[in-house]
Amino acid sequence: MTAILESWFVKGMVKATHDLWLKGWDERNGGNVSFRLLDSDVEPFKSQFNPNPRHEKLTQDVSAVAGQYFIVTGSGKFFRNVILDPEDTLALIQVDEQGKGYYVLWGLKNGGVATSELASHLQSHIVRIKKSNGQDRVIMHCHPTNLIALTYVLPLDEVTFTRELWEMSTESLVVFPDGVGVLPWMVPGIDEIGYATAEKMAKHTVVIWAFHGIFATAPSLDEAFGLIDVVEKSSEISVKVISMGGKKQTITTENFHALAKRFGVVPIQGVL
Repeated sequence: MTAILESWFVKGMVKATHDLWLKGWDERNGGNVSFRLLDSDVEPFKSQFNPNPRHEKLTQDVSAVAGQYFIVTGSGKFFRNVILDPEDTLALIQVDEQGKGYYVLWGLKNGGVATSELASHLQSHIVRIKKSNGQDRVIMHCHPTNLIALTYVLPLDEVTFTRELWEMSTESLVVFPDGVGVLPWMVPGIDEIGYATAEKMAKHTVVIWAFHGIFATAPSLDEAFGLIDVVEKSSEISVKVISMGGKKQTITTENFHALAKRFGVVPIQGVL
């Protein structure tokens, strides 16, 4: 029998969290990741679940995902330590029957609860299940340095931010043709930011929290990480261009239309 520690989804979370820490995007206990698992994913491991799982309450109604499984990072857990002790820093949870809490089926062996942003994650999962016909299964939140820096100097509107990021790297339009959502600064870990993020997730796979970080969604851990990587690369180039005195030339609207045609993507309306 394969141990849960050796499962593909635990190994995937270990790699993703370690890569995020190596990038410098998840200092201390900053950031969080959730991955929606299917019944078929967890079925081989149910005999290893805690026979008397503890129950934790949620402040938001997530009945739309009642009974579903997620593997998530733990609240207050340092990303740099996940690779050292996944069973302490991760949790495999199941949303309860009423959608008002969750059971800790595995992980958090030394105590603790799921990420403080869990309600925000679950609200975004609910939206993305509908938007992607169930394809999007990962929500990833982290603190990319250059992207955060840009929120201090660019207007906090989605058209400006999207256009800037698209112009900084040719592949950006192809990777996130739906642009980026932008939220003003809000207190993290409260219901309001969860609802606001989910609303943006109905249109975008990337949501920027001003002066704080990024929320991204994708079908897999690799794709979510890669999406953030592209956004942060474009942000880094923008920071350097601004530091060198600004653009002297750039990718044109005509160039973008040709790029979209070549790769078969449809840019979000109102940006080009």
